[in-house]
Amino acid sequence: MSAAHLLRHFRKLRSLHNALDCERSGLVRYFSTSSGSFPTKGNGAEKRIGGARFPQRKQPGKELETSKLSLGLNGSYTCRRSPNNFIPSTITGLNGSLSCGQIASARSFSSSADLPPHQEIGMPSLSPTMTEGNIARWLKKEGDKVSPGEVLCEVETDKATVEMECMEEGYLAKIIHGDGSKEIKVGEIIAVTVEEEGDIKKFKDYKPSTLAAPVAPSELKAQSEPTEPKVEEREPSKASEPKAPRTEEPSRSGDRIFSSPLARKLAEDNNVPLSNVKGTGPDGRILKADIEDYLAKGCRKEALAAPGLSYTDVPNAQIRKVTANRLLSSKQTIPHYYLTVDTRVDNLIKLRGELNPLQESSGGKKISINDLVIKAAALALRKVPQCNSSWMNDFIRQYHNVNINVAVQTEHGLFVPVIRDADKKGLGMIAEEVKQLAQRARDNSLKPDDYEGGTFTISNLGGPFGIKQFCAIINPPQSAILAIGSAERRVIPGSANGQYEFGSFMSATMSCDHRVIDGAIGAEFLKAFKGYIENPTSIYTGN
Repeated sequence: MSAAHLLRHFRKLRSLHNALDCERSGLVRYFSTSSGSFPTKGNGAEKRIGGARFPQRKQPGKELETSKLSLGLNGSYTCRRSPNNFIPSTITGLNGSLSCGQIASARSFSSSADLPPHQEIGMPSLSPTMTEGNIARWLKKEGDKVSPGEVLCEVETDKATVEMECMEEGYLAKIIHGDGSKEIKVGEIIAVTVEEEGDIKKFKDYKPSTLAAPVAPSELKAQSEPTEPKVEEREPSKASEPKAPRTEEPSRSGDRIFSSPLARKLAEDNNVPLSNVKGTGPDGRILKADIEDYLAKGCRKEALAAPGLSYTDVPNAQIRKVTANRLLSSKQTIPHYYLTVDTRVDNLIKLRGELNPLQESSGGKKISINDLVIKAAALALRKVPQCNSSWMNDFIRQYHNVNINVAVQTEHGLFVPVIRDADKKGLGMIAEEVKQLAQRARDNSLKPDDYEGGTFTISNLGGPFGIKQFCAIINPPQSAILAIGSAERRVIPGSANGQYEFGSFMSATMSCDHRVIDGAIGAEFLKAFKGYIENPTSIYTGN
């Protein structure tokens, strides 16, 4: 082969490399704005996706211009574009598509020349299990100026109500979902901001584009895997197959119905014909959430009341739905067993009576029996670490931190704020944290750091409600929960023959995951716990 051939082939390969060059195996597809495949027109415009800017300027004389993008998906990408007013419209990498629910905002432009540059703010993913959220209330109204760090609105997630902050300066031009809006999918547009105050009135009748449908986190894994190409092998002739009556066919393309693997599996498990389900994904693709909505609507239709009954349907808050699903899963998948011990608490009550005057004189919070129980359980977990563990299928994870979740019942639902490193904290600090977290739970203002990361849970129905004894449901992925009953006075044999005395006893029942905690290990924990309760001075020494 001649030198000229080699040089020509080398240049072709280099051009191919430049066109496909993107760090971390990212793939960028380019479309011309003149083709109409991307809703952006005009020069000097920019597109922001998750905090990245795409300048759009004509620069003759340059083959490719390199832009550094920070996508918030574990790193940055380097992409190249050509001068012919081309812009990247789709970016996918090792962690899936940019249409995922973690992306909360997008700098967008309408195909209409009447709309100026604006930013669409989507429902953010504020917890690992969040697929949809509710707008509790807007703290800003349309037309207000917003600055970085200011709170835009309060979002009710599957765990708590979280404040959503503004990421950059501008003006709130349009609120798509107002106060009290419910079941908004992660990634769905909730508001629009603009840079110039004079542009606000242009968004009075603005409606978000439906080109990019929101994607729930549960669908990310399925969609990040290679999906079946639409031009794949055709199904055999269906002339001889009986066809069920179809009410609507929103997700069909030709003779096929497109759906995610999770949606197909859920539909098969519940005998749901996909032809009856309206898809909300791209091109009408049926997602897992669509099947769940179909099932929920079907259940509501079937749940008819008997004639003559008077009733009120109380809508379920997001926290109650999540609690119900988690507890149902816990009882169905975790082999529970229960151990109960009665502990004498006379010395514990006496110690509390001695400590509280000291707390009051120093300006501290009063110490409750529950605070002493938390400390005793934390020390017992340090002594029996097998109970401070989680089942991970292939192994058992034993935690080095003792983080105690404390169940708090509120009018909004059941919350379990966490006391971190409870074995290392004093009683005064535990009492202070418990009261602060309980108040935040009642105000529905807990943040994710306030309830995530627990390794063991305590539920006390004795002190507040006088329940003598009960069995609690394990809070996954933990392997145990301690249920505390009320203290009651009993007549017990005295030190001398024929003599009797009174003693106060408290019942404690431990629910254990038998995959992690054997019976003898659970009994060993309760023995250590009882020792700290009946001899509370050992709480200070930790012995």
